[in-house]
Amino acid sequence: MCYKQKWDKLKKHALYNSHIWLWLLVVVLLLGSGVAYRAVGKHYHIGISKPIKLPVPLENFPLKVGNWVGKESSIPTITREYMEKNFADDFLSRRYINNVSNQWADVYVVYCASKPGGILGHRPRVCYRGHGWIHDSTEQINVASQSGRDIPCLLHRFHRPAPHYDEIIVLNFYILNGQITTDEDKFSGYWGRRVNIAGDPARYVAQVQISSVHENFVRSAAREFTDLIMYFLPDEREK
Repeated sequence: MCYKQKWDKLKKHALYNSHIWLWLLVVVLLLGSGVAYRAVGKHYHIGISKPIKLPVPLENFPLKVGNWVGKESSIPTITREYMEKNFADDFLSRRYINNVSNQWADVYVVYCASKPGGILGHRPRVCYRGHGWIHDSTEQINVASQSGRDIPCLLHRFHRPAPHYDEIIVLNFYILNGQITTDEDKFSGYWGRRVNIAGDPARYVAQVQISSVHENFVRSAAREFTDLIMYFLPDEREK
């Protein structure tokens, strides 16, 4: 065998061996990534196995706010289980009645910190439609709280057809790490999908819904309740 043939054979042998080592490296990396994925997944599962608690739970929200007096509103068991399984670390559901102004409003707050983006899709135009309501309109409005805070809101109108003939107004907004927004895009990306491994109660999305039969009822309740709701929810700027 001439020198050139020997050299070509040696190069082929070396190239073959390099391919083997390359494939072995790929296999090792894949196996390692699988182990790491399971470890991280287990860590994520541990991280969200218990709700992230607010410094002051929403159950301590006052039953009397100004002239408004509240009582607990029941949530269907299936809804409660779904909320707790998917996103809700804490929530409030009450009906408040103002006997002075003859107004009433249902106040609903959901706090989601374990996985903030889990609240995506849990909005009036999805949930009310799912319960037989017909969406009539949605408009962007602003309400001033008692402290003068500007509250951007979405005001939804729904009705139910015969034989019910019911109408309802739903005022809706989100609180993202202490800031009010109506834009789901702000927590629908990677940030929202990440599990809150650190258990930081100031990293969250909360949804606020105030509903009643008249627009002035929900506006009045929003003015009265928003500052107090904000007091219960952390602001990441104050950490």
